[in-house]
Order: sequence, then structure tokens, then C-alpha cells
Amino acid sequence: MKVSLFSTVAICCFFLLSAKSSLILLPDSFIQCLSEYQFSSPNSSVLSVVYARTNTSYQSILDSAIPNYRFLSSSAPKPLAIITPLLYSHVQATVICSRENRLQIRIRSGGHDFEGLSYRSQVPFIILDLRNLRSIRVDIENETAWVESGATIGELYYAVAQESPVHGFPAGTAPVVGVGGHFSGGGNSYLNRKHGLSADNVVDAIVVDFRGRILNKESMGSDFFWAIRGGGGASFGVILSWKINLVRVPPVVTVFRLAKTFKQNAIGLVHKWQYIAPHLPDDLTIAVAIQRFGPLSTPTATFNSLFLGRTEELLKMMEESFPELELSKHDCKEMSWVESALTLSEYPDQFSIEVMKNRSYSPFDANVKLKIDLVQQPLPCVAVQQLWKWCSEVEYPRLQLHPYGGTMGRISESRIPFPHRKGVLFEIMYIESWFNDEDGKDSEKYMNQVRGLYEFMTPYVQSNPRGGYVNGIDLDLGTNGNDPWGASYSKAKASWGSMYFKSNFEKLAMVKAKVDPTNFFFYEQSIPPLLFSSPESRNCRKGNFASV
Repeated sequence: MKVSLFSTVAICCFFLLSAKSSLILLPDSFIQCLSEYQFSSPNSSVLSVVYARTNTSYQSILDSAIPNYRFLSSSAPKPLAIITPLLYSHVQATVICSRENRLQIRIRSGGHDFEGLSYRSQVPFIILDLRNLRSIRVDIENETAWVESGATIGELYYAVAQESPVHGFPAGTAPVVGVGGHFSGGGNSYLNRKHGLSADNVVDAIVVDFRGRILNKESMGSDFFWAIRGGGGASFGVILSWKINLVRVPPVVTVFRLAKTFKQNAIGLVHKWQYIAPHLPDDLTIAVAIQRFGPLSTPTATFNSLFLGRTEELLKMMEESFPELELSKHDCKEMSWVESALTLSEYPDQFSIEVMKNRSYSPFDANVKLKIDLVQQPLPCVAVQQLWKWCSEVEYPRLQLHPYGGTMGRISESRIPFPHRKGVLFEIMYIESWFNDEDGKDSEKYMNQVRGLYEFMTPYVQSNPRGGYVNGIDLDLGTNGNDPWGASYSKAKASWGSMYFKSNFEKLAMVKAKVDPTNFFFYEQSIPPLLFSSPESRNCRKGNFASV
């Protein structure tokens, strides 16, 4: 049906007037630009999902996906608006209009980046919150699924389980984490030793690039597709949806969570674990969490395990490889794979798998600072003892030791941007949490505690470069600053770039220059474009985007 010019103008005016009270802090040119992009029916105008600071829903939408409480303070930088697209065309309009009006955007799927870069910036910015783009289409016959970036890991697990008891996917243990950031950074899990990272199992994607074009694997090209699978997708575009290969899992798996105290030789068991866990059969993953739950408790080392098989087989394997742990049949529970994902997420036993669909429930919300190391040689006793000592002194510490090996060690470092493969024994996550710090006065004190441990561990962990992981982003390692054109490739490479990506960083920067030469998708640790003296790069630096 044809729409008259008068009707089109009337519709645009309606949206402009109805949104006026909530958009007054946004540039008029930005609002006008959004109103002009009617990719589909007028009733689905992007203006209907724009929440500016004066909108009554603005603060609740902003806070609803900020799990790191140190960024909840009233002094934290706030976006000019939050846009929650319902359609891919809404994303296109946001990208085009933000670029034309020189507004920075931050892309948020779950908000679980530990430095809060998906929802804060030091310059005027817009949050593009993908929470409404969360559909999941499972194709069991072809053992694939399409999952939109706004879906959570829990929603994906639940959807797959509804279709098949013998399929799963290698992704993380926190059901509320958004798949968008998790997949694009790599995605570690209890299945990585068997099936690799989440990103290793991505076979297609749909992306909006800096020009506002919708691209798939074929149209974006092999380099672009390579970069978003482990290179941090927000550096290159807005990833709308991912096609993944599902993996086969047994109908029954076995889980144990066995806690050991100092008197039960916890330190000795952790020291022994690092010689065993990376070399176990691929079907068995044993991770360790060392933690203390407040100043009145003592540390424990909990050995958390997933075995893709039955209890009897697991007990034989453990008796041969790790008898010191003294695992018994009583310690083991048989369950479906999706139930194991819930158990290993440390949700209370009374919860059913239905909780995986609950995006708002999370038992881990707090003020948090995280740092990551990778280990290539077993830690000496003095280092393990120091880890335990730190957990004895800090109020709410948590150390997570996750084994690599297996399939992880058999995948080439350059297959995707995530390079930490052969020779890596395990990953250490140092996590410091604290509470009741609304004004942020105690943040530096607590963060310095975990920084001190990280500094102590320097001689014992991977070096030249020291290892890091973009999904555990850490601004202590260095930043690009606040100016997109001030981002230095050499400076980034010398700090966080090589730590996260090793020799893959140069290729990532070259891909960035090719697919986003204006550096529109910029943030504190985004990939800087490695630009050369081409006419295109000179135009970019002059701000002449039309010729790019």
C-alpha cells in the first residue's frame, strides 16, 4: 500500500512529538536522523525504543544490566540515551545516525564485561542494548542453532535442552551472561577440553558494519568473520546473531563438587592438581575454586568437575590419575548435561533448569575487580601457598583455576584470534569482591589487594607476553584513551594487545582498518586500526567518511 507524503510527515511528527519530553538531551540532528530511517512499518520506528535521561524507564533499564556494582554510583558516566532495538533496522538506524552525528555507541548484550565498557564512556555516548534481540532457533536435524546476541547463555542452554537431551554447547557457567560478548571474546567452559571455545564452534554470523549494512559470513568476508570470533566483536561492528554448531553430549553425565580445607591438605591437592588436570582425557574437566565467604570464614578449595560419562567410569579414572583427592561415589551426581550446567553455575539445589530463563537472577552481583593469568609451567609450592594466604586475608576473594589441554591444545593459535592453546596448562582468574560501597570510597583499596597478588605472581606465569583474555578485560593493562584518532597500534600492542592476542593482534588491527577505517566502533580497549598511507586512511583522518 502506498503511503502519501502527508502521511509520512504526519507519522514522523507524531513520533517526534510523543518522544520530545524524553529526547530533549539528545542532539536534534540525531533525533531527526532516526526519524528518517523508516526501514519497515511506521509502528516500529526506532524512536519508540529510545530512552533518554528524562524518560522514567531510563534508570531502571540502565541499571538492570550492570552486575558490577562499582559502576552503579551516581557519579558514573551516563549515556545520553539507551536504545533497545526490536528489529535489525533499529540497529542500522542507530549506527548510521550515531556515526553521522559523531556520537560514540557502546554495545551491550549482557553487561558482564568486568570493566563496564558496554555501558559507560568518558565522552557523549549512546548505549545500544540488544536485550530484545534474543531469539533462538534450534535445528537438531542439522545440529546447529541461530542465537541472537541479546540472548543469555542460560536461555541458549534451555532452548537446546528442550529439543534434545544429547546436545549441548561449550559456553560459560553463568546463565545470565549475554552470548554476544561471550562468543565474540572466545567463550571458555567445562566443555572446552572436549570441544574448544564457544568461538571455535561459530559457523556464521549476521553483523551491522559501520556503514549500517547487514552482512553475513559470505558478504563480510573471511577476515571480518575471523576477527569477530575471539577478537572482541564490538571492535568491528554490531553482531546481531550467531550460527553455532551444537555438540553431542551423553544423556547422562557426572558432576562432583568436592571442598577441601587447609586441614584436609587443600594446598597440597591444588599443587598436585596442576600436574594432572590439563592431561586428563578430554571427557573430564576438573577446575578449582579457592575462596572465602567473608571475614569470619576460612578458605576452601572446591574441586568442580564435569565428566561426560557415568560415575563408575569416573571413579576408575580418578583412582588411577588423582587418588589423593579421595573421591567417592557419594560425592558424585549423575544428571543430564543441562542440569550439570546449572549445578556448576553454583545455583542452590532447589532451583530447576527453568531458572536459566530468568535474566534478572544472579547470585554473584557485587563490586568486582578481576585479573587473569595463563600458566605454562606448574606453580611452585611458594606460589600456591601465596594464593592460599591471599584468600585467608582478603574478605571476599575467589580464585578460579580452569584447566586447558585436550582439544584446546590441538587447535592452531591462528585459527581464530584467541591464541592461548598449545602449552597452556591452565588459566587463573583473580577475583576481588566487596559490598556496601555506594560512594566508591573503598574501591581503590580492594582493587589494590588483587593487583598486589597479580604482581606477586609475575615470575610464575606466562611471560613475553604475559597472558590475558579479552573476556576478562582489564584496564590496568592500558587503554586507547578517549579519542578514536588517538588510539595507537604500537602502544596497544605493547600492553594489552599482545597479552590478549599474541601475534594475532597485528592481523586484527589490519582487519579493523579494512572493515572500520573511521574507528567508529571505539572503546578503551577496542582494536585500533592499523592504517597505512592510503587515500582512504587520509580521508578518514580528515573526517571525510563519505569517500570511505
